[in-house]
Amino acid sequence: MSVPHAAQPFSTPSAPGSGADRLRVLARCWIAVAALVYLLDLWQQTAVGLSDGAGRPLGDDFVNYWSGAALAWRDDALDVYAWQAFHAFEQAATAGVIGFYHYSYPPALLVLTAPLAALPYVPAFALWLAGSWWAFYRALVAAWPDARRADVLLLATATPAVFLNVVAGQNGAWSAALIGGGLAVLDRRPKLAGLLFGLMIYKPHLALLVPVALVAGRRWQTLGVAATTVAVSIAVFGIEIWTAYLNHVEVLREAVLESGAGVWHRMASVFVMARHAGADVAAAYTWQAMSAAIAAAVVGWLWWRDAPAEQRNAALVLGGFLAAPYLQDYDLVIGAFAVVWIARMAAHGAMTTRAAVMASAIVLVTPAVVAPVAKAAGLSIGAPALAVSFAMVTLASQPLREISAGLWRRPHAVDDL
Repeated sequence: MSVPHAAQPFSTPSAPGSGADRLRVLARCWIAVAALVYLLDLWQQTAVGLSDGAGRPLGDDFVNYWSGAALAWRDDALDVYAWQAFHAFEQAATAGVIGFYHYSYPPALLVLTAPLAALPYVPAFALWLAGSWWAFYRALVAAWPDARRADVLLLATATPAVFLNVVAGQNGAWSAALIGGGLAVLDRRPKLAGLLFGLMIYKPHLALLVPVALVAGRRWQTLGVAATTVAVSIAVFGIEIWTAYLNHVEVLREAVLESGAGVWHRMASVFVMARHAGADVAAAYTWQAMSAAIAAAVVGWLWWRDAPAEQRNAALVLGGFLAAPYLQDYDLVIGAFAVVWIARMAAHGAMTTRAAVMASAIVLVTPAVVAPVAKAAGLSIGAPALAVSFAMVTLASQPLREISAGLWRRPHAVDDL
């Protein structure tokens, strides 16, 4: 039985030595190397109790999620936003001296992570990684139903941002599953899509353009469910803990985002790009606002004119990267969905194979090179690189292609006169 063309847009999988075959070999080699590196990293994180003895706990940032859930389970949720109390709890949980980790999420995440508190730290960590990856993989299957499962599995495992997310013990795969999964089921299950989008209240800056797309696309049912989900998640906790969170996050905004306390090298936002280039905080926010406005306008236009699903979805994912002021390399896991939709654009003739490969390569490779380049050269290349892919997806729209072609032909029309 032949593989549908839409499932393999870049090359024919059966052709020996094809570009797709070489990519599969490269992906498998990357997975093997990444797995070995990660196992060594885990081993180092158990040198002293559940820490490396130098300030880093087993699972890295996962210590925040488990500790927050455990404190909320004990009715000590306010301690999550109390610096000293939270730090003391985390050190006791890992039986080691660890750095000053912090909980930078809204109270809604305490509900979503509550099941972690029912397990000891290590099994909970394993569940966190396995569960988030599985949700991400299933969402990818929903987004790319006509692909071979082996290829979807390879993409879900070999995406470099997935490795970065696992090493950091972070939530990038969960965010990707919620946003990517919501977009994948939007047309056939609008209420489920609204629920998934609404759950992004736990990390709202990554979903800034989702309301823009839903309004422009006139997806009122999905928007209503998403708004209801957000309202319910806010109402679960009282005003006191939300006030504590807002005070807490204000301090973090100044220390982490604006001053770049140890994390700027991992960020891929326009704001951090401007700060790396020497802009002050006000100027950097101006650049970020301009980027967000342009991305919102483009995404809104594509959704308003009901562009093909793969194009408007890819534009929303990539535009969301350009709109978010706080964007770490592990947040780019959702870029795998953009790759899927770019591939489908190529399969349908909306992009050339060369353009689709280039746009996809940028999305996949950028997370892996952001930090090394920033450390070596002091440059933040994430936002410019992602902007190129965003522009390539946008320019694939039929109206813009016609305008571009018309401008290209205009001198010849003048000559004919």
